[in-house]
Amino acid sequence: MPSHLSADHPAAQPPGRGSVDALISQTRRLKVDVDAVRRDARDIDTGDPQGRWQRALYDLALHQLEDLDAHLAQLRDGPPPAPAAPRDSLLSRVGSAEWNLLADDALWSAELYGILGRDPATPALTLDELPSLVLDEDRPKLTTMVTDCLVDARPIDGEFRVVRPDGGVRTVHMMGEPVLDADGGTTSMWAVLRDVSALRRSQGEVRETHDSLQRHRQRAQSERRLAVELQEAVLPPGPGALRLPHGGTATLDLAVGRLPAATGSLLGGHWYDALELPDGQTLLSIGDLTGHGPTVAADTAMLLGALRGMGMAGTGPAQLMTWLNQLLDATVQPVLAGAVCCRYRPDTRTLTWAQAGHPTPLLFRDGTGCRLDTPEGVLLGATTGATYGQAEATLETGDLLLLHTAGLVPGDGTPRLLDLAPRFHEAGTAQDCLRTVMEEFGETGRDDDACVLVARVTR
Repeated sequence: MPSHLSADHPAAQPPGRGSVDALISQTRRLKVDVDAVRRDARDIDTGDPQGRWQRALYDLALHQLEDLDAHLAQLRDGPPPAPAAPRDSLLSRVGSAEWNLLADDALWSAELYGILGRDPATPALTLDELPSLVLDEDRPKLTTMVTDCLVDARPIDGEFRVVRPDGGVRTVHMMGEPVLDADGGTTSMWAVLRDVSALRRSQGEVRETHDSLQRHRQRAQSERRLAVELQEAVLPPGPGALRLPHGGTATLDLAVGRLPAATGSLLGGHWYDALELPDGQTLLSIGDLTGHGPTVAADTAMLLGALRGMGMAGTGPAQLMTWLNQLLDATVQPVLAGAVCCRYRPDTRTLTWAQAGHPTPLLFRDGTGCRLDTPEGVLLGATTGATYGQAEATLETGDLLLLHTAGLVPGDGTPRLLDLAPRFHEAGTAQDCLRTVMEEFGETGRDDDACVLVARVTR
């Protein structure tokens, strides 16, 4: 192809071979490092949007480094000799062309014929014919670039898409300049055209995975907000005193609290509840479901509604626990991790209770504490559906009942709780007792959320 130099633009001297070799060495070392990190990234779960986005970026970075390596090698070695470079090499994706305006003809390199998928034996297309290869929506862009170059002597730097004879679409990046005569008139135009289809696909994958990651994060934020709203519906803001609807009774002083997990993010199936029943009794419950997230929080709200409904219907704790277990057995998830359900009858100070795999309620009286006797028949007949036993205890004025979920202390933390009996005896209210528990067990590093319900018999 003829030289594209004018008298005003002397030939640029090629860079020193040593300096280019140094750049090539740096690029290849960086390629090795990026490829190693990319291989490690392939172990990331493919279902993770952030992992897919990271891998797409690694692939794009490596693709660009490979192009840079080939460009520097071409800069060092000069134009490739015939025959043309292998079909899949970088050099085969870079072609050149010159359009002679005076003779109205064109000269294309073999690589450009390959990029456009045309037979090298056919004549090169003139500037007027070139748009016939371009997608309709990209033709105005090409026309503007060529017009600006020929009329205003502006350099060309832009992209457009071409359709090959086989129907394939390629994205081509074109860079070029006008060749001027002594009077400043345009005599020809030359250009370098590069097939950037693979690069744009990599960039498109990065954009798509990034958008997917953003949607995933937005969805996670929405789900977390929903989970918080659902959990706040199940767990009133606390810790603090708990007042029953309609003023409740004057026989129990109640306080509830929640101690969050170390991450502060394990929203899920924990609850505590106190409900005044139509016959004057009080229903107390505490428990948790397996799992976390908005789905489990929603199931917890549903479970609490069912528990309250059965309690309002007069169902005793043992039967209530049995039906509650059957309700959850009808679904795949979640599973009842544990629960304690109590009914307190104030006229006789009778506490009736049942439990499912949860810490036994603790009773504190006159500065000492003990576990309540475990009901017989817990989880009998598990092959056909659990059947729960029921126990009773008679309370006295000043007694303190403490219910808690398993996450309060690791292992069997009952001795630590029983050691608080003297402090509970000196406390004035249920809320004071709850504050003591929160101070004693509020250490960081908790694996799971924990709920506490304190009830003091006032008369």
